[in-house]
Amino acid sequence: NVTPMIDVLLVLLIIFMITLPLSRRAFDVQVPLEQQQQKKQSRSDQIVLELTADGGYAINKQPYAFAQLDNAFHQIFDTRPAKLLFIKAAPTRKYGEVVQAMDVAHGAGVQVIGFTPGEGPQAGAH
Repeated sequence: NVTPMIDVLLVLLIIFMITLPLSRRAFDVQVPLEQQQQKKQSRSDQIVLELTADGGYAINKQPYAFAQLDNAFHQIFDTRPAKLLFIKAAPTRKYGEVVQAMDVAHGAGVQVIGFTPGEGPQAGAH
């Protein structure tokens, strides 16, 4: 009489195994907010890639198009011994856009990528 109960449990196990991967679509990424008392002066030798809220890109406050990033990174990092880049993305930018910028930087020889604190309210999953 235990056989029908085992059959039901196996069917439930199969259903859960199928539905669990489908429920994991996105996740929230929250960067710590910048606080006034912890604000430090940026060092002149640091390279910061900023993904602005209007869809643009800027390296140390100088605007670039996405297609120009590869050449700009090569010019900057070919002569630098420390291949370190900081990324500061607006909360409205999508995660995929940040990953694309990271791929371009990695292709240009950047070895270490760090993230700087964001500003304002955090965005949800993108």
